[in-house]
Amino acid sequence: MPDSGIRILQIEDSKLDAELVLSELDADAMVYQARLVDDETSFLRELEDFLPHIVLSDLSMPGFSGQRALELLRERDQDLPFIFISATLGEEAAIEALRNGATDYILKQNPARLVSAVRRALREADAQRARRRAEAELIRAQRFESLAMLAGGLSHDLRNLLQPLLLAGDSLQDYQDDPRLARLGKLVRDCGKRGLDMVQSMLSFARGARRAEQVRIGALLDALRLLLQGSVPKSVELDIVADDEQLTFEGNHTELQQCLLNLCLNAIQAMPYGGQMRVETAQVSLPPEFFMDGEESVASPYLRITVSDTGLGMDEEVLGRLFEPFFTTKETGTGLGLLSCKRIVASHGGVMRVQSTPGKGTFFSLYLPLADSGSDASERDEELGLQGNAERVLVVVEEAAQLSLLSDTLDAWGYQAHASQSGTAALQWIEAHGVPDLVVMDADMNLFTGVRTLAALIEHGYNHGVVLLARPDHPPDMAELPTLEHLFLVDKPISSRRLLKVLREAIRAAHRD
Repeated sequence: MPDSGIRILQIEDSKLDAELVLSELDADAMVYQARLVDDETSFLRELEDFLPHIVLSDLSMPGFSGQRALELLRERDQDLPFIFISATLGEEAAIEALRNGATDYILKQNPARLVSAVRRALREADAQRARRRAEAELIRAQRFESLAMLAGGLSHDLRNLLQPLLLAGDSLQDYQDDPRLARLGKLVRDCGKRGLDMVQSMLSFARGARRAEQVRIGALLDALRLLLQGSVPKSVELDIVADDEQLTFEGNHTELQQCLLNLCLNAIQAMPYGGQMRVETAQVSLPPEFFMDGEESVASPYLRITVSDTGLGMDEEVLGRLFEPFFTTKETGTGLGLLSCKRIVASHGGVMRVQSTPGKGTFFSLYLPLADSGSDASERDEELGLQGNAERVLVVVEEAAQLSLLSDTLDAWGYQAHASQSGTAALQWIEAHGVPDLVVMDADMNLFTGVRTLAALIEHGYNHGVVLLARPDHPPDMAELPTLEHLFLVDKPISSRRLLKVLREAIRAAHRD
């Protein structure tokens, strides 16, 4: 309860009886505020304005009754304690009152039990609210799980629809002698890439975290911008600024994305009349005195990500309870969002700071340590010879449009591409034409899966390189894959340049043997 004590709403037409009830609470040194009403209009007004923690009511009064008050209360709140205090409440009436939702009843002739009844009612109400919050959070989690399953199924179909746009765009851009086709190719590829980015952002958020990875600031903020589309009202001005979009650090893209999205949605809700929201990054050095007791500092620069708004702000009381489980100032809030953000930041070895002023706005700052990436920043950016040397490449993809575009791309870059739309067709081609130099295969075929096709190829004497294209959210089980020395597992969707680089690497690896 707050420092001001328990808020008690009394329904009583006798001021003397009301004072006698309160004297029982005074004798136990209970801290409280009390308001007295004796009619329906005043009762409903105080429910809205006073926001009582408990109602103590007489049974009958001229023009109003405790039963009517209980009925009105339960229409609005199922958990608020309601205790009858009456001199005329018989056994049958008491049982009926409890059935109708009363918490307890006390006889005015025997008020000694009042204090213990009030304390117990308040404890049980708090426990009941906690159970309801937990149940609501469980239902919410189950809905997210269902969303993840739905997103997983839809993403496969959407990827298949969007993947050809990337390959078609690459093919059109090769026609440099026709500027219109080249521009069209760039437009098609950019639209396909943006669509795939949106699908991946929504999918990764719905499915949850996967593993530690190299997180690029530009990609993280681009994903956040996509997820916020449709959530930012016209009255809110959004700015997302990165001081170095190419900066990378080890972390979990999905968890950080979830944390930033949560902070941004909170900022939007804190600006009901509009305002400015800004997300910005900077690299900073933190002195030892910056860290609080129990926080570990790292001898490295820190990445600061700040989410700020010009909204309602928070007072000291709210700031002090901000990271308490289930504490929320929103009617539909769970009180777990900021706690989850703090856990995510801590799991990255970082710390979180909040500054807020009522009426001016709030700043949430995440500080994440940056390890020295050294030569990893280059990411093997050296130019590779992408041109093929008439190597025979067997392309095994079930989806016709992707199969055609992959084959055309390889032909254009100097390979001899041979298309097969199933594992059975691929085996028939090998029997008729011999073993190819390389196999490019989709892992997600339905009739004859990539794993089964790969096993059958090995049985037919194939021992060269294989490039296996797989969905990152549904990779093949490595334990099921047959043993092959030169197996390259590549996430879909794949761009033409990435595919060509992997092909050259696979062919060189096979030739070294």
